[in-house]
Amino acid sequence: MNISSIVVQVKPENYDEVKETLEASGKCEYHFGEKEKGKMIVTVEGSGVEEEIEKLVFIQQTKGVLAADMMQTYQEELEGAIKELEEADVVPDMLNMESVDVRDIIYNGDLKKKDFKGGV
Repeated sequence: MNISSIVVQVKPENYDEVKETLEASGKCEYHFGEKEKGKMIVTVEGSGVEEEIEKLVFIQQTKGVLAADMMQTYQEELEGAIKELEEADVVPDMLNMESVDVRDIIYNGDLKKKDFKGGV
């Protein structure tokens, strides 16, 4: 699931009408805004980026909307990948091995693709 926040810019005199239209659309959820500045924050949810983009385009094409831009996004898949990277051992095992002399390591651009003199 993806969730994104969108800043919507409207003329202050169109604020209430646009807010009602967006709330009734079922495409997004209104959270708050400043009528005097013509800005509101909404969120969209989708099973993927494509669905979120469709909803963003709907908002952008809504009568009275001057601009609508995605500001932040949360993706469960991305969060999982970040967590996996954070929990990964960043130091390859070979660098912690007492039997390996660091002078015998030949660097090939990736320590996981190491090559030792004498092999290990």
